[in-house]
Amino acid sequence: MFLPNALTLLNLALGGGALVCAVEGGFLWAALLILLAGISDTLDGRIARRLAMTSEMGKELDSLADLVSFGVAPAMLLYLQVLAPAYGSAVAYLVALAFMLCGAFRLARFNVLNISEYFVGVPITLAGGVLAAVSIAAGHLPASFIAVGMLVLAGLMISTVRVPKL
Repeated sequence: MFLPNALTLLNLALGGGALVCAVEGGFLWAALLILLAGISDTLDGRIARRLAMTSEMGKELDSLADLVSFGVAPAMLLYLQVLAPAYGSAVAYLVALAFMLCGAFRLARFNVLNISEYFVGVPITLAGGVLAAVSIAAGHLPASFIAVGMLVLAGLMISTVRVPKL
């Protein structure tokens, strides 16, 4: 179980690094670290399944790492980069908070449902990756588009829409 868990912890470390970069104004680096965390997250699950090393602990650890890397880090990145400068901290915080809370709910629901054929709601990894890409293009997008997009993604994470597993 060492390799899958090491990749999960790498995912978490990349998410933590993204938070530090965002706080220090390194928005591009933060976005890139979130995208790299997505690669690590993809690999940990595939390797665990291929080597028959899946476990409940690994699943829970993965969800905790995902909440940081794809929930908190992208929300804070766009809070600092776009939302707070455009709307002030109160409105910006509410938008970022909605994304983080919906991401946490989505991960908890995923762990409880144990559905293997499809995802219920948009996966947080996808939503966080979209926000990282939006951050890279933020200079060309209106703040209102980004705020509404974050709220739509938050709603899609907690929706009951079936998303096929690839």
